[in-house]
Parts: sequence; structure tokens; C-alpha cells
Amino acid sequence: MASFSFGAGNARKLRRIPLYLAGRLLTAVVPRSRDRWVFGCAVGVADGALALWRVADTAGERSTWLVADAAQARDAADLGIRSVRRDSLRGLWETARARVVVVTHGFGDVNRYAVAGAFVVQLWHGIPLKRIGLDSPETTRSTFLPRWSVVNRLLALLYRRTMRQIALLPAASHLVRGRLETAFGLDDARVPVTGEPRVDVLSRGSAEDRRRIARAALATALDIDLGDRRVVLYAPTWRDGAADPAIPTPDDWASIDAVLARRDAVLLIRPHPLGAGEYRAPSERVRMLGSDLVADVTPLLPGLDALITDYSSLAFDAGLVPLPVVFFAPDLEAYVARRGLYGRYRDVAGDEPARTWEATIARVDGILDDPADAITASRRRSAAVHAHRDGRNAERVHRAIRARLDAPSRRTSRTAASRRNGQ
Repeated sequence: MASFSFGAGNARKLRRIPLYLAGRLLTAVVPRSRDRWVFGCAVGVADGALALWRVADTAGERSTWLVADAAQARDAADLGIRSVRRDSLRGLWETARARVVVVTHGFGDVNRYAVAGAFVVQLWHGIPLKRIGLDSPETTRSTFLPRWSVVNRLLALLYRRTMRQIALLPAASHLVRGRLETAFGLDDARVPVTGEPRVDVLSRGSAEDRRRIARAALATALDIDLGDRRVVLYAPTWRDGAADPAIPTPDDWASIDAVLARRDAVLLIRPHPLGAGEYRAPSERVRMLGSDLVADVTPLLPGLDALITDYSSLAFDAGLVPLPVVFFAPDLEAYVARRGLYGRYRDVAGDEPARTWEATIARVDGILDDPADAITASRRRSAAVHAHRDGRNAERVHRAIRARLDAPSRRTSRTAASRRNGQ
């Protein structure tokens, strides 16, 4: 499995400084079109960018999706979305000409060298439980050069300067807004509480329709007939390139398989796309659901019966379904010490999160028998961070973008009118 770490990514950023400078020169001389938008997303044609693209397209915005490869280009074509290769000269030009640039992870979602001067909309890709951006030392960690503490400070300065280019960063709630402001170094005017477009899919239509659609999508992705079988998802978060510490032992696999057999259930394992670790499923009751099969797992949550995770934002999204959650944190102390969390873990996961697979699968067994208490806890967890649950977050974000884009022209019109009236 491919792995990625902040240290490796930061090393590449420093090597690319001449390219960034060249891009700055390009965007200084190439005028941006008033009506062009470009979209990009690190995981493909998906996530909140796709939700916002649909609203923008309906509103008549002139939009292009920047794709990383041929597979993403096919996905865009299937959805009727015009696309251009992100890292091509055309991708550079499209980004340089766009008035609005929409991303979900970072500026590398589009052509990173031509972002300067655009109205950048950073949708992000989840409610942070683990510390992100400037709030975590991981973001600017480097051990690849001598005097690495000096390099870390330089990276922090560059990161803060880069993030100042963000014009709009939608927040799910006022609680989340505070985290995003400090993580990205932005003032509150740039972080409106609109709700996150990526979770609109969890609120639209009836619960029955959402479950039916999600189950059908799961069956297609896995190429199996789920029937009435219960489905449990294990989705650990990223550990900055380190191996997942929760790879089951042979005894763990035996316990897991026994519970799945008794409950007529399937366990889906979704390692983080940037993570490291090898899972060798012992039976057909355990299936891999990697990003190669499904780019965005959020629309599939209604098709599940339980979620196992550690520090992932999926724990907050589950309450919109609602879906019971089992917290499994085998490396809690080490993770908190290195990455850091917002608030106390027990306020989210309870006083005693599972620390072993034995405890985890026992809790899953109990939930499949009676999920009521776990669902109540999941609803409460979600209510604390999702202010909007009407399926219209993308519409609010689009209105916020248009209001900011149109504001200068309105001021210009008022000034011109005043001059004509001799004021």
C-alpha cells in the first residue's frame, strides 16, 4: 500500500520553490476570467467538490474539473463534467485563468503553481478531531535537512502565507469554525458556518432511499450480493506514513470471523488512502473497500450497520445516518502525543474506547444485537458539530461565494452612481 508522510511532502515543497515562483510570475501577467471556475479533489471526482460542482453547474457557472489521471477523466465524463489533466500545460492554464478555484485537500488538487490571485474555496474533507494545519506539529515536521527545527519554522511561515490565499473555508458549525480558523490561520470572515457540502448526501431524500442506494453501491463496488447481511466498516485514520497499529493477529482474525459468521455480517476494511499496512482477510466475510474501489465512502454510510474507527471524522458524520460507532484506539497515548486532538478524546469516544480487537469485536457483537444506545450516542455526537442537516450546505456555500464575488461590483456601481449624482 502506498504511504505518504508530512516530512516527505514538505521536502517536495521545498524543492518546488522555483516552480512556485514561476507560477507566481505567470499569474501576475495572465488575467483571470470573471466567469471561470476550476474544481479539484485529491480522492477523485467526489467529496464536497462534487456536491458544490452540481450546484454551481445548475447555476450556470462555467466549470472545469482538473483530473489526476485517465480513470478520473472517465469518472468525470460519466458524470457529464468537462475535465482537463491537472498537471498538464492545459491544467496550468485553466487554473491560471480561473476566477474561482475549489479544492478539498490542498492546492495540489488543482495545478498548485497557478493558484495565486484566485478566489480559493477550501472545502476541506472532514470535521477535525485530530489536530490539523498550524495546530499540529506534524504539518510542518521535517527531519530531512540539518537544523531541522529552523526548517520547521520556515515551513510554518510558508504554510501560513499560503493559507492566506484561501478566500472561503466553510465550517459545519461554530465549534468547528474555531478549529478551522486556528488550523488555517484565517479570520472568522473567511470561515462562514454554512455546513459542509460533502455530507449533503446524508440528508437528502428518505432514510429508506438513502439506505437502498448505498447498499446497491456497496454491492456493485464489492461485486457481491449483500442480501440482508449486516455490514460493518472499519476505517482507521492516517498516521503520517506509519503502519496501522491495529493489523489483526491470527487470533484476532479468528474472533472477528466467528462474530461475523454468527451475525451473518460482512466486515469491510478501508485503510486510509495515504496509510500503510497490509490486511490479509481470512474469509469471504472480510472484504477490502480501498479508495481504488470507492473514492468517497461518505455516501455509503447509510448502507452500513456499524462503524469502527479511531480518530476519523467519519465518527461525526455517522450521526447523520444515524449509525452506531465503536471507537478502537490501540495507540491513543502515542497518537495524542505526536499528532494531538481537539478537546478530550473521552468526550467523543467515551471513557473507555476499545484498545484491542477482542474488545472491539465484542462491542460490535453487542451493537448488532441492540444498537439503540449506540445510535443515541452517535446522534448526540453529530449534533454537537453539524449545525445544518437539511441537505442544502452546497447551496449555502455557493451563495456565500457569489456574495463575495459580486460585492466589489456592487461597491463599484454605488460609487459610479454617487459620482453621477454629484455626491
